[in-house]
Amino acid sequence: MAEEEIKNRVAESSLLQISPEDWYDTRPRLGFDIADYLFAGLVLKELDFRAAMKAHDWTQYSNAQVCIFCSADAIVPTWAYMLVSIQVSPFAAGIHFMKPEDLDAVLFDRKIQSLDLSEFEGKKVIVKGCSKHPVPVSAYVSLAERLTPVVQSLMYGEPCSNVPLFKRKKQNPD
Repeated sequence: MAEEEIKNRVAESSLLQISPEDWYDTRPRLGFDIADYLFAGLVLKELDFRAAMKAHDWTQYSNAQVCIFCSADAIVPTWAYMLVSIQVSPFAAGIHFMKPEDLDAVLFDRKIQSLDLSEFEGKKVIVKGCSKHPVPVSAYVSLAERLTPVVQSLMYGEPCSNVPLFKRKKQNPD
């Protein structure tokens, strides 16, 4: 009895697989909460704030994605956020005006919006769902929005077990 060669049909298929987890930015995410510098938790005093920013150890933000925000219900002048940005910019990998928990959605969206869609044109594409890094649902929504106009078909999951999402209708020749 001859041994049959084992073939990897997934590898031989025309499926293109996208793994959003590959785009996960592994740099630390750190928050800078201006509320920590408010007088009585309500008011920003300019001279005190400037002195605190001058004395702050900005090196702790080296190569980090830094999110500047204010967790207090206070009116913070725009220049205060700008001053923090200027102080942290020599150290940070990126600076964002948001809470740290919102950062992944923005980073993934930037990556997805910058994708060269030409490599997916007319192709069968599967978007991998399982990952070891957190991928926000918004990334999958953005991917579907960007890919649907160009792909032949779009699926979610693994090649051996996927959920079909979209299939372009064949055009009838007139």
